[in-house]
Amino acid sequence: MASGGGRREFDAVILAGGAATRMGADKPALEVGGQALLLTVARAAAAAGAERLIIVGPHRAGPVGRALAGMPGLLTVHETPARRGPVPALRRGLAEVSADWVALLAADLPFLTGDWLLALLALARSARAAGAVLADADGRPQWLAGCWQTTALLAGLADYEGDSLGGLLRPLRPALLGPWMPAFAAVAGERRPAAPPPWHDCDDPAQLAAARALSGEVPASQDGEA
Repeated sequence: MASGGGRREFDAVILAGGAATRMGADKPALEVGGQALLLTVARAAAAAGAERLIIVGPHRAGPVGRALAGMPGLLTVHETPARRGPVPALRRGLAEVSADWVALLAADLPFLTGDWLLALLALARSARAAGAVLADADGRPQWLAGCWQTTALLAGLADYEGDSLGGLLRPLRPALLGPWMPAFAAVAGERRPAAPPPWHDCDDPAQLAAARALSGEVPASQDGEA
């Protein structure tokens, strides 16, 4: 993935510092399919070839922290003050990016893989767009599942005073990678029409339960049932 000068194509900024008031827990550390959400996203970025994994949020201890510590290129940074929202977190993370491209990711995407990030990067480059983001069947973008030109994000942030991530990113007119596109089917696999959607996030307990069901987990209340 490196360029002729030895420079990697992209870094990754993972936003993992939200208050998670709807979840009532440290959301990035919750598990789907036996793996913490934050680890799934970080490993997807690493598998796609990200040189730096920039996590914006608190240092995490325990198994999650130990697993992250073993990943090359990891950097954890804090926004000040903390938990002000995705736009300040993006500003903080972007300050550490040195690559021409950056993957901007939520920390709660249980079905994200490196293949999806490579597809987003390829789409953005082929479309000569400022970026590319995943979108659902109705064309709704998942703003925290995309790859962007670093300069485009910096330019967009320069005069932006709002709090909405969509308000920042929508005017950049990214390409959308959705189920209606052959490139999407190529990653999802035509033999897996019911594959979990890569844009699915886990903002609340209902979405977390849905993700666990999609991953094949048996609800705790059903464990041991005949």
